[in-house]
Amino acid sequence: MNEKKLLFVSANRYVNPYPVYPLGVSYLCTYLQKRLPAYQIHIFDFNLNSIESFKSYLTEFLPDYIGLSFRNIDDVNFYSQESFIKGYKSILDAIRETTIVPVIIGGSAFSIYPRELFSFFQPDFGIRGEGEESFYQLLVSLDNGAADLHIDGLVYRKDSEVVVNNRNHFIHQPDLEFDNNLIRFYWDKAGMVNVQTKRGCPYHCIYCTYPLIEGQQVRTLDSDKILHTLSDLYYNHQINYVFFTDSIFNISNPFNRELARKIIDSKLPIHWGAYFAPYNLSLEDLKLYADAGLTHIEFGTESLSDTTLKHYGKHFNVEEVVKVSDFCNQVGIYFCHFMIIGGYGETESTINESFENSKRIGNTVFFPFVGMRIYPGTELHKLALAEGIVHPEDDLLEPVYYIAPEINYNTLKERADNTGRRWVFPDEDVATAMNRMRKRKRKGSLWHHLKK
Repeated sequence: MNEKKLLFVSANRYVNPYPVYPLGVSYLCTYLQKRLPAYQIHIFDFNLNSIESFKSYLTEFLPDYIGLSFRNIDDVNFYSQESFIKGYKSILDAIRETTIVPVIIGGSAFSIYPRELFSFFQPDFGIRGEGEESFYQLLVSLDNGAADLHIDGLVYRKDSEVVVNNRNHFIHQPDLEFDNNLIRFYWDKAGMVNVQTKRGCPYHCIYCTYPLIEGQQVRTLDSDKILHTLSDLYYNHQINYVFFTDSIFNISNPFNRELARKIIDSKLPIHWGAYFAPYNLSLEDLKLYADAGLTHIEFGTESLSDTTLKHYGKHFNVEEVVKVSDFCNQVGIYFCHFMIIGGYGETESTINESFENSKRIGNTVFFPFVGMRIYPGTELHKLALAEGIVHPEDDLLEPVYYIAPEINYNTLKERADNTGRRWVFPDEDVATAMNRMRKRKRKGSLWHHLKK
């Protein structure tokens, strides 16, 4: 086979509170390079480049295929409601002005809006959800003369219709190698690098898109390969902090214990953080994870009212949140709680209950979001349709929020401040403080410095 050239483009330019390494693209590159050794595969990252340099790169590299990854559709911030659609469109326009090669789009944003974004951007193909094997099959079929239209997750146009194939198969042992040209930038600017230990989420939070992006079938990845990746980061790149980007780290405790013990046995001096649910966590598990290097937990708590937790589709209660928080303080693990104020079913009473219960949790930071971003395919979308907040013809590409009525949103910050706890609202500038600490060479998650 003659050498072919594949260019992956990471379109993300959102850097608040810090730039995020394009992990999904690196998984794709690693998977494809091992199966298509005759391919020359490059990554172009818009966190490091401009539209002008992109056009020049296209004419110099002359790719045969372009994979375009969309990470976020907007900033998910009710106060600013910044959409990224126009920025993505400018990238696709630059491609069309410069080359006529096939364009395949994917990424988490595309996986939420496969029909809408395919219709808007008019690429040649798209891939919804997990991309490694689907992308591989698509390239092989294109190289053989015609696209195989039966590929899992493939999105394509048939006459005037956009077709989105179902996904029935998943991979369990993806390899991961980091791009040497990118990793130093993200380590310097973000102070961490991301790694996955599992994919998929089995829960049913009414607003969440993880089941749409990764599926509800949980796949734990190969613990030895994860350990190899961590060792490579530490010994070959001098990186000693990673963030595990699983939807929820503590979905599979047997796997997590196995991974933690392997990290301990390897004597690898690496630190890490992850997203957790404040549920299904024992003091013994937290001690084990701390021994394996866990220093920071970001809890997807969302509310400290049992009534609201039920409305949000959560599988835990306030007492569990308080208990697990106490465990973290006993072990000495930094932790914060992400909250949603004013989502479906929220009332003045439940908001006040959350503020009051926050007083029971010490040594932490609360990050509240106001309202719930409505995404197609979620239970919240169905509820918003029933209430007439959105309509069936709305594509929801521009930010639309479910905002609970009859709430005095003007007093939220005052009420939060009266708890004596640290509440950091989305319109507060924390990026400046974080960047200042990064310049002092501080690594890892830094939000624990925001505590009172």
